[in-house]
Amino acid sequence: QVQLVESGGGLVQAGGSLKLSCAASGRAFSSYTVGWFRQPPGKERDIVAAITWGAGSTYYDDSVKGRFTISRDNAKNTVYLQMNSLKPEDTAVYYCAATRVEPWRVHTAQPSYDYWGQGTQVTVSS
Repeated sequence: QVQLVESGGGLVQAGGSLKLSCAASGRAFSSYTVGWFRQPPGKERDIVAAITWGAGSTYYDDSVKGRFTISRDNAKNTVYLQMNSLKPEDTAVYYCAATRVEPWRVHTAQPSYDYWGQGTQVTVSS
């Protein structure tokens, strides 16, 4: 069992940066693939980025490529999402999720993930 807690959200002006953290409790977190998802107001939740257990592979949605970076520190049981050059359309609730299924793969589908955090709000003003 893994419990996930996101932090680092907030209000930022367009062009600014934020760094989200996803802290996990429980052992063997390094054996999980972790993904970041976001849900804009009135829209569905979608994948933003994902990282495999050993950080050997990463995935980014086209909308964030070149601006966001996902990373992990397994010694700290934490996965990060560095968000630069933020745009108003990045406004959303951001969730992290984890799965032990095939942790060498970057999973992009929500049903692939077994554990979810409560979310953190990111608001980008124009």
